[in-house]
This record gives sequence, structure tokens and C-alpha cells, in this order.
Amino acid sequence: MNMRKQLVFVVLSLIAFGYAITSDANTYIVGDNSGWDISTNLDTWEQGKKFVVGDVLVFQYASTDSVCEVGQESFRTCNTTNVINCFSDGNTSIPLTSPGERYFFCGNRLYCYSGMKLDVIVERNQSDTTEAPLSSVPETESGGSKNNNPSTIVPSGVKSIYSESNLVLMGLLGFWGVLISIV
Repeated sequence: MNMRKQLVFVVLSLIAFGYAITSDANTYIVGDNSGWDISTNLDTWEQGKKFVVGDVLVFQYASTDSVCEVGQESFRTCNTTNVINCFSDGNTSIPLTSPGERYFFCGNRLYCYSGMKLDVIVERNQSDTTEAPLSSVPETESGGSKNNNPSTIVPSGVKSIYSESNLVLMGLLGFWGVLISIV
């Protein structure tokens, strides 16, 4: 019976290790060290990045700025009266929970016109086996500022993408679990 428990533990550890290796999710600090700022070239920052379901965008900005999520038409015209969500806490994390196009800009209309806006295309996560249709975030009529997404404080020295460290940690934990079950 003891051997059976060890075998179950080994199998579960290997499953957890396999899941950690196939996870494609990343956390992106928008604008890297410059943050969400009028001086940041967000078009350049976005180049070469592939956003997938499960990723998180972290906006770090001054207390005088904000980040608003909007629909495509509001994004195109910098319409600050028709927002989906607006945040002004200086450190906002927005999880990318479904495939489609997402639109963000600064709540200061002049900053939006000057390029302080971000349009990301979120792709289906390759490790996710569920099939979901591509969809965009709908344009809403509400001008309110709901806070349905979590905000976290991220130190300014953190790397833009840190999933590799999570994979190493999960791998070490899985390996440790296998060793314990054998001994």
C-alpha cells in the first residue's frame, strides 16, 4: 500500500511539473522602466510582444495620471466619457482573461491625443485546451469607474516578464516532491 501512495504522489508531481512547463502566461510592466507615461513610446514597447490569455498588464503611473479601458471607437477618438473601467491608483494590474482586442488610454484627453494609449491583441493561450471564440471588449454606455480588476503594487525594479522564474520554482518543487516520494 505504501508503494501505491508513492506512485500516486510521483504522478501528481509530474503533472504539476508538466503544467508549470507549458504555462505561457507572463506579466508585462507597460512601458518597462518608463512606465505608463506621456514620454513613453508605447508603440515601440509593444513591438515583438505576444499577449495571450492569462497574461497580466501592469500599469505604473504618477498620481496625476490614470489608465482607462475603453472600446474601439472611444480609443480611436480619445473619448474619455465612454469608458469601461478607469483606474487612478498609480499601480494597476489588468488580467487578460479572454482573446480579442483590448484598448487602454490615459484619462487625460490631451495625453491620449499625444499617444498615451495602448491597443493590445490578446491571443488564445496555446496551453489552454478550451475553445472560445475571439471577441472584443464591448463598448459600454456607462461613464462610471468600476474597479473589477485587482490592483497590486509591483516594485519598479521587477523584470517586465517573469514567468521563467515561476517555471524554475515549480520545477524545483516538483523535483523535490519526487525525491521525497522515492526516499
